[in-house]
Amino acid sequence: MTNSEMDKDFWRLRLYIAGHTSKADRALENLQLICREHLAGKYEIEVIDLLEHPELAKNDEIIAVPTLIRQLPPPIRKIIGDLSKTERVLVGLDIRPGG
Repeated sequence: MTNSEMDKDFWRLRLYIAGHTSKADRALENLQLICREHLAGKYEIEVIDLLEHPELAKNDEIIAVPTLIRQLPPPIRKIIGDLSKTERVLVGLDIRPGG
């Protein structure tokens, strides 16, 4: 399997938060639930706390938190909020339920 084929089947997600607020915790919990249910075994979640690494917000043009970025597979997609609306997150990330 080539790297590009692996990339199509692997999801790299980055969640930007600003401290451990209830909204940030809820976003991470919701994201973990969605990934376990729909992307089991083929995802990686990176959590970036902008209070600790504010310089990282510039690269991904973060204007609000929490913000989820789908880095892989391309194209890059962004979702802002606590990710509580599962269907909206699935559509936003282009995840097919059960897929």
